[in-house]
Amino acid sequence: MKNRRIGVLMGGLSSEKAISLATGEAVLASLIDRGYDAHPVFVDRDVDLAIRQSRIEVAFVALHGRFGEDGCVQGLLETLGIPYTGSDVLASALAMNKVKAKELFRLHNLPTPPYYVLGREDEVDILAYHGDFGYPVMVKPVTEGSSVGVAIARTPEELCVACERAFVFDDELLVERFVRGMEVSVAVLGQRALGAVEIDPKRPFYDFGAKYSSTQTEYHVPPRLSPERYRGVLTQAVRAHVALGCSGATRVDLIVSEIGNEYVLEVNTVPGLTPTSLLPKIASAAGMSFDDLVEAVLLGARLRATRERGERRGASRAYEGQERRANSVVEHH
Repeated sequence: MKNRRIGVLMGGLSSEKAISLATGEAVLASLIDRGYDAHPVFVDRDVDLAIRQSRIEVAFVALHGRFGEDGCVQGLLETLGIPYTGSDVLASALAMNKVKAKELFRLHNLPTPPYYVLGREDEVDILAYHGDFGYPVMVKPVTEGSSVGVAIARTPEELCVACERAFVFDDELLVERFVRGMEVSVAVLGQRALGAVEIDPKRPFYDFGAKYSSTQTEYHVPPRLSPERYRGVLTQAVRAHVALGCSGATRVDLIVSEIGNEYVLEVNTVPGLTPTSLLPKIASAAGMSFDDLVEAVLLGARLRATRERGERRGASRAYEGQERRANSVVEHH
């Protein structure tokens, strides 16, 4: 792998662009320190051109949120014949869509909080749709990450406000029963749980501010759980990872209720690798350095959809000027 040109894809178009840049820079520095021929690839709408101009042979996906974590870039990399890190197109798309992920959790008998889905057509009559579902509830955009647009609602008035704000980010919302308990995140690498961290936010829940401000949250590695309950959490996390068909490194978020029940919330297929990210904290407690973790993720890079029919790689060419897209004829060999 060290003789191959590696591109660290970072930036993107989502609301998590700044986090992606932080992840990408940390990964890039780690790979260079380990002696890899690694290069930054800053992507936006011209992601296809950026990738081809970079002439990379392997992609380390450090893109969070839409267009990077949801299968879009993974599909492009499959088309270009470039091996990439993390989950494949289908698993990425399923994990990013909170509703589809929960449907699969239920299909695989994984406990997850009760929920219902709101579309824009329901916005005019939210309270009637909510009915006797009860409070408090979590309101979440269906295809956003890092708790972007997420809010807790304890009253009908708060529910309407939370939905109005969440609809800024998505046309479909998940309204989920709020489960009071311990927030736990499990790191899964391959199909093995590395460990878990207990998240103790100083806010009502682990929102965007708590995730990326070290003064807002306390962490306990391992979580303050009994050995039996801890094993149960790790088992449920691996089951969720497998249920969605994930590969590489994922982070599975769960709630352990006050009476000891475990609930799977979601699976993150491109976990953050920043100084405040959870995956490196868990890996460190398991005896794996940050550089070891990044290298393990990289060594799992591969093609999925094209592997049965062989690698068919488009030739890399540089395209410049305003007409670069019109002139971007791909050659094959």
